[in-house]
Amino acid sequence: MVMAAPERQAATPKPQKKYFVVSADCHVLEPSDLWERRIEAKFRHRLPRMERDSKGNKVLVVEGGRPTRIRDFALEGDDLERAKAGRPDLETRLQDLDRDGIDAEVIYPNRGLLMWASPDPAHQTAMCRVWNDWALEVFGPQQHHCAPVAAIAPKDVETAVQEVQRVAKMGYRTVFLPVQVQDQPYNLPLYDPLWAAIQDTGMPISFHVGTGRDPRTATGNGGAILNYVVHALSTATEPVVQLCASGVLERFPQLKFGTVEAGIGWLGYFVERLDNVYRRQRHWAKSIITAPPSEYFHRQVFATFEEDILGVQIRHSIGVDNILWASDYPHSDTTWPESVKTIEEHFRGVPEEEKRKIVCDNTARVYGISLS
Repeated sequence: MVMAAPERQAATPKPQKKYFVVSADCHVLEPSDLWERRIEAKFRHRLPRMERDSKGNKVLVVEGGRPTRIRDFALEGDDLERAKAGRPDLETRLQDLDRDGIDAEVIYPNRGLLMWASPDPAHQTAMCRVWNDWALEVFGPQQHHCAPVAAIAPKDVETAVQEVQRVAKMGYRTVFLPVQVQDQPYNLPLYDPLWAAIQDTGMPISFHVGTGRDPRTATGNGGAILNYVVHALSTATEPVVQLCASGVLERFPQLKFGTVEAGIGWLGYFVERLDNVYRRQRHWAKSIITAPPSEYFHRQVFATFEEDILGVQIRHSIGVDNILWASDYPHSDTTWPESVKTIEEHFRGVPEEEKRKIVCDNTARVYGISLS
């Protein structure tokens, strides 16, 4: 069912955009029984699920993590509308994009962000395959508008290589890895076959926050804010440092990767810090890499943001070509349905050429999206 736009929004003139706009990070609310219907029977009883605890509270039970209480909220207004958006109905979704002034999008899962929660690599792989088969079935007919990501479980490197090769043949444009792998960081040489396989496909790697480990670890007063600001976003720093400082990007100079939904302002400091440490610790660092880490970063790394005015202000220290704008539709952080207005506010005073790169050209180039 198509939901009519509120009257107050219909009465407000849309800000005029001058060019194609691409969101580098959107989400889809998968069918509630997607994995239950499609996953191998031996994994079905181990899927994330809602249960009642001893006090009658609803809790989310995820293999490998502690039960997390699910709280009911009475939403209204824009929050309620966003909560109802993002379902896998192509007609409605394209109308939502058009209303927001978005011409194309890169699509991530919602419930599927938990695909790497289990410590069992076989379970992770099975969940990823369900998503990979389903997402292309749904969005394949609109590939010029909608580019879903292919999820890869990297714990078992050999199996991960096989899935990379499979999804590349299916027509995917990017692979999606968790920001963390338990007890197996990305700077280890054992991942080299995976980096080689991904580089051979030409697909970039997307590291979306909140994956690989449940970031909801803080409790008590302000716990939700702590989880969003610290425990989810801080993990995005790990693959940036691990891959830039370990020699991975030197050994695989065509490999591209980016952080997703982590913002960009922090990168100004991190890129500078990487080079400072490299210079001061040169006796061991230069045995691993032969150039300052910033060179690898500017050549092979990108990052997305939704609202980050500071990040836009320091864009040159990060690299205009390394920054991708995103709407995060339909999550609570989303700029939908006022993305064009938000873009205009963020880019006030920014040269049009730079603005176009960040809201259009960079994402199209990274993910192979046609602008025609």
